[in-house]
Amino acid sequence: MNLKLIFFLIVSAVFGLIMLESVSKYLNFEPQVNFLSTKSSQVNNNFWFKTAFYIHIFSSMVVWILGPFQLIPKIILNKNIHKNIGKAYILLILILAAPSGLVLGYFANGGLSAKIGFMLQSCVWAYFTYMAYRFIKTKNYKNHITYTLKSIAITYAAFSLRTESYLMKTFFTTKPIETYLSVVWLSWVGNLFLIEILLHLGLEKYYSKFIKP
Repeated sequence: MNLKLIFFLIVSAVFGLIMLESVSKYLNFEPQVNFLSTKSSQVNNNFWFKTAFYIHIFSSMVVWILGPFQLIPKIILNKNIHKNIGKAYILLILILAAPSGLVLGYFANGGLSAKIGFMLQSCVWAYFTYMAYRFIKTKNYKNHITYTLKSIAITYAAFSLRTESYLMKTFFTTKPIETYLSVVWLSWVGNLFLIEILLHLGLEKYYSKFIKP
């Protein structure tokens, strides 16, 4: 297996455990836990916000776990496993994670820029995921790989957001609002920019070797 892929999978596993620990804190459904403490009581008591929040954190957690498995060559070569993981990944994003993310974007702190950033992220996430599904149904393997990788790039925006926030505060001493409004966009647009570079360098061709018609 490619060493870069192994490193990516290890980082994904570590961050997945961190995310799992973070999500577990919300299991008591208290309104003043971590992220929820940044919201007003009016927002925390809003039915649509509360429903979307819990749907999003739990469905996104599963999506995050499933994402790396779609990048492991041995799993890709096993058609049944790869197909079932792909189905679960697509359905969770299209039915639960992206729609709930759209609702949360509407309630985002930071004004119009943050709201548009998060809501657009959810729409693009759903679009790329749907296109990956559409192309595999028509056996267009090249585009299926391309759009799957773009979908996973946005899935990993959660990792980028936290990493970039830490780097900006630590090395550039940016103010909290400056950091927040920057990573709202940079976390997912930056990931898409990176995946475009990797695709240009041949990432799609690498994965095409493992998909057998």
